[in-house]
Amino acid sequence: MNVETLAEILREKPYLMTKSKQEIGKRLHVSPDLVNLAKARARGARKTPKILLFDLETAPLKAFVFSLWKQNIAWDHTITQWFILAWSAKWLYSEEVLSDHLTPEEAIEEDDSRILTRLRDLIDEADIVVAHNGNRADIPWMNTRFILNGLTPPSPYFSVDTCEVARKNFAFSSNKLDALAEYFGIPHKMDTEFDLWKRCTEGDEEALKYMSEYNIKDTQILEEVYLKLRPWIKGHPNCGNFIESELPVCSICGSKNLTPLVGQYYYTSVGKYELFRCKECGAVSRGRVNLRRKKVKTVSVGK
Repeated sequence: MNVETLAEILREKPYLMTKSKQEIGKRLHVSPDLVNLAKARARGARKTPKILLFDLETAPLKAFVFSLWKQNIAWDHTITQWFILAWSAKWLYSEEVLSDHLTPEEAIEEDDSRILTRLRDLIDEADIVVAHNGNRADIPWMNTRFILNGLTPPSPYFSVDTCEVARKNFAFSSNKLDALAEYFGIPHKMDTEFDLWKRCTEGDEEALKYMSEYNIKDTQILEEVYLKLRPWIKGHPNCGNFIESELPVCSICGSKNLTPLVGQYYYTSVGKYELFRCKECGAVSRGRVNLRRKKVKTVSVGK
């Protein structure tokens, strides 16, 4: 296999671009050096969206209460505000999980500014971010701590919330991440109890390390759940918009490895489009050409 043939395979299967050269070489029976050359050529020919999966762990509020039943706590009854204990993130298909957590001193001082600066830089680099219940929780939480720490907004990105996807498209008994992992046969989250959060706020170093490991595991589970749900996501950010190609491109994963659904079409009020099944992720995408587009007639006007 020559470098151009391998580069074309990498262009058609973008998920391979994040695999190590050793893994690709073993899978395709080529040398790691050839993989490096092909990757460089493939990157120069196309751009795929950068998809970041992430998860946060937050500290609980502390407040004055008058009883243990049906409490409506006023904002001025709070003793301390919540803050971020740990975060983890990974680029889609990457083997590396990025993460950070508070030091014991930072936890006691409730200072999450250091770890948030690094997270903000990652979000700024992403084209698409994926989080479970991200639109209701992780993204607003993240933004709140960004602004309170004086950080500027990251550049615009698309958001995919796997909890919303599960809720809108299916009828699972539970839409929690761990429940979805159970349904899909994915290993469960690590065991935790509330005492872990309490110990973290007290600056317990072992608790903070365990919290980080728990957080990392969640992000690894999130990636597998996202990939399982992805073909079903209506309104998924169009990955084809990031790729310059004359050929049809899967709108969900960006692959050009498609097969036409013969005799099946997608209709709009003014258009008719071919349908394609992606051989990589299984999603159905429509073509870019309107088959009902009328030819423009040129009319000559005499003097």
